[in-house]
Amino acid sequence: MAVRLKLRIRVSDRVVDVIALLNSGFEAPTPQLIIPIDTAKALNLWPPEEAREVILETAGGPLRAWFYPRKALVKIVTEDVESKDVLTDIIISPIADESLISDMLAEELEIAVESFGRGLWRFRWEQKLRKSEKK
Repeated sequence: MAVRLKLRIRVSDRVVDVIALLNSGFEAPTPQLIIPIDTAKALNLWPPEEAREVILETAGGPLRAWFYPRKALVKIVTEDVESKDVLTDIIISPIADESLISDMLAEELEIAVESFGRGLWRFRWEQKLRKSEKK
């Protein structure tokens, strides 16, 4: 199992809820969220007219993607609480089938993983263990 969280992404007047995978191997210097093209369309970010084209080094080799710096407000939404909003860079991937949370976005959202194998996590400021969302 993995840790997946329900995120609310806001870009201007567009708001989309997604289930995003927490990827501890996604190292970034700033809070970043990779989104698939269908999510980018829902947020009015596709086609990427204002984005910068980038090449990302991934485990599967180089990936061409589109980068929007400091473009969205992102927060975690659970059944009983919401996290703070985090100003986040958005990366649009043409091959992603789900959204991916970077290490720095996880840090800013105050996520503490208790068990990747069992999909358990909590906010750093609480004791309540939470279960991963279903994909």
